[in-house]
Amino acid sequence: MAGEPTSSLGGPKVPVLLLKTKSLPTDAYEDLFSTPHDDFCFEPTFVPVLQHCFEEEGLKSLRELLQGKEVNGGVDSAYGGLIFTSQRAVDAFAKLVDEDQGKDESWPHLQDVPIYSVGPATTRALKAIPQSPPLRIFGEHTGNGDALARYILEHYGEWYRGRPTKPPLLFLVGEQRRDIIPKTLMDDALPADTRIEVTETVVYGTGVMESFPKDYEKMLSSTRDRSTRWVVVFSPTGCDSMLRGLGFVTDGKTTKAMKGPGQRTTYIATIGPTTRDYLVRTFGFEPDVCAEKPSPEGIWEAITNFKNRLGEVVSV
Repeated sequence: MAGEPTSSLGGPKVPVLLLKTKSLPTDAYEDLFSTPHDDFCFEPTFVPVLQHCFEEEGLKSLRELLQGKEVNGGVDSAYGGLIFTSQRAVDAFAKLVDEDQGKDESWPHLQDVPIYSVGPATTRALKAIPQSPPLRIFGEHTGNGDALARYILEHYGEWYRGRPTKPPLLFLVGEQRRDIIPKTLMDDALPADTRIEVTETVVYGTGVMESFPKDYEKMLSSTRDRSTRWVVVFSPTGCDSMLRGLGFVTDGKTTKAMKGPGQRTTYIATIGPTTRDYLVRTFGFEPDVCAEKPSPEGIWEAITNFKNRLGEVVSV
């Protein structure tokens, strides 16, 4: 369209509305999407959706376990390790550790157990938590809960090799989460000496920021005349407001069919299958793409591959 902002490569800048809080001091999504690549040039904008609060009951339970040195891998210990699949869960854990830091040199008493982390962002946050020696973190390479669960079965089994029953794992979670890890590790089809019990403890809650609908509408309005724009969704939380803003949903039901590629200007990408499946299951709404890996590169590849598949039908 005439009047659209153009990049140094001469093509139009494509708005990408990232429905997340910008990470500080730098954000990998901004770094990637702000850099022109061949004929792809995007204009990323962050629209914060989620607000988080720590769940004191869950943190109290975790504090008592750590203070009692109940996560140590011993034969009589309550748990043999921890699982993290969310940076927010790490934030809650870090808050608890910080509150009692200095009272005991070995705090939080996790020197002898494996800590499982789903990806690089969660792992970086865990590595920043002080303990001497440092936390022993595994699973960074897995990238999603399904792959992490399969990795845990093998790695944890080797860690506690020779035990007829593996000690349970403590999984620190938010109110909303997938159940793929507990289901995989506790599958009744597994041999008894392979199966791993998992206890989920909710350490944070999530809700939609009051400002999100207005902030989102403002960004939609400012990009309404662009020939193409993308909305990237990172969580089921806020999906209702996201679809309402685009006019696809009224009273919790999809009321407007989405036109085919090349016949509209707005396209939807999801960070992974949890959010995609939620959109399909709850609203009957199929996003255009779903990242194979929950990362900036995964989203980038999903969007650019979408364009390449459609050739000249969709102008990205």
